[in-house]
Amino acid sequence: MALWRGSAYAGFLALAVGCVFLLEPELPGSALRSLWSSLCLGPAPAPGPVPEGRLAAAWDALIVRPVRRWRRVAVGVNACVDVVLSGVKLLQALGLSPGNGKDHSVLHSRNDLEEAFIHFMGKGAAAERFFSDKETFHDIAQVASEFPGAQHYVGGNAALIGQKFAANSDLKVLLCGPVGPKLHELLDDNVFVPPESLQEVDEFHLILEYQAGEEWGQLKAPHANRFIFSHDLSNGAMNMLEVFVSSLEEFQPDLVVLSGLHMMEGQSKELQRKRLLEVVTSISDIPTGIPVHLELASMTNRELMSSIVHQVFPAVTSLGLNEQELLFLTQSASGPHSSLSSWNGVPDVGMVSDILFWILKEHGRSKSRASDLTRIHFHTLVYHILATVDGHWANQLAAVAAGARVAGTQACATETIDTSRVSLRAPQEFMTSHSEAGSRIVLNPNKPVVEWHREGISFHFTPVLVCKDPIRTVGLGDAISAEGLFYSEVHPHY
Repeated sequence: MALWRGSAYAGFLALAVGCVFLLEPELPGSALRSLWSSLCLGPAPAPGPVPEGRLAAAWDALIVRPVRRWRRVAVGVNACVDVVLSGVKLLQALGLSPGNGKDHSVLHSRNDLEEAFIHFMGKGAAAERFFSDKETFHDIAQVASEFPGAQHYVGGNAALIGQKFAANSDLKVLLCGPVGPKLHELLDDNVFVPPESLQEVDEFHLILEYQAGEEWGQLKAPHANRFIFSHDLSNGAMNMLEVFVSSLEEFQPDLVVLSGLHMMEGQSKELQRKRLLEVVTSISDIPTGIPVHLELASMTNRELMSSIVHQVFPAVTSLGLNEQELLFLTQSASGPHSSLSSWNGVPDVGMVSDILFWILKEHGRSKSRASDLTRIHFHTLVYHILATVDGHWANQLAAVAAGARVAGTQACATETIDTSRVSLRAPQEFMTSHSEAGSRIVLNPNKPVVEWHREGISFHFTPVLVCKDPIRTVGLGDAISAEGLFYSEVHPHY
């Protein structure tokens, strides 16, 4: 009897330790081994792989190429040279000191630049602004370009997306945009630029980066991010749009990617209105059956954003955007949660899901609406969501997982996910909606893509393995959208 009782106690304690192991996997291994060996139950089992490792392995199993693949991708129309450097060091070199942060929708002076940079660095948020004074901008650009450690990269959403696609040797890529000599030199050999797109002088964009925890005066950045500004008239007027559309007939793409609408913010209202109508006309000239993806970027003009939602969205098939653009979009077009002035930390999954649902329900394809929009790829630092109208797209699990995986590899500048350099920061549980009775989801790293459905729209969610010490944050959104599209499959009946 005593022997039986002793065995029962040992079994019970072993079970208890097992529960501790499961419930507290972060406990130091030495503590668990000590507890286990004190029970004289033999050597402790080796600790299992970390959640980041399990998640990366699960992604690798999910990410498969679609059955029907793109062969020819045409991308336009914003392209430039990015000059990337430390924001704080450049502002110090310009003789500026940290004051109070204040957003400016258009920058007119060095002082405006300093205030806007501080405003966004304090939030750890990305932003892009137009600098109106040509001479002052060129002076700043010269200092930036010659600054020790400044790096020159391919820039502009279209060029960056084109570069990402060109990394796949079985794809032919056409890029239309203002391509100067420096940019042409930086582009992948696999990117074809029509002669009409070449120009004598490059368009420069200045990208002021800051690291998580970086300080300037009283300011401390909560996240690594960047502030972008330019005096870019060629991209601002979308000068290459007509060249782009006229090139499509000869190139015969099976996917078109369009970006650069945000660059029109520097134009007058009248020019914006006129150009937007021409954009819609140009898109409608693209042969039926060729999907068109629109990549959005940081904007401040609500009227322009509202016009894009009502005029351009129905003409495109797919959208790519981040949390800043999504919130600004719903504020501009009076969508759900539009009273929210800013995200409080990590964007709430249920709120994001509600806004994506509203875009596709109100502006997407339906039996009663002449719209082509059937897909939205949303990305924020810690998670991504791919929302699609049922019956139009396939391979969504692979597409959303591939977009998230590239966010981790590109930010850390690694070929594959290095689990020691990334962390899982997505919410461990969340609601899928706040405007209706949503489901409560608990995250499982072994099954990293979560799927739910709402009135004919499918949502695919996956966390991101966030790079702890990012090498470069610029172009992440473009790489995410390109990778997501690369793994996406459009149904032929489209």
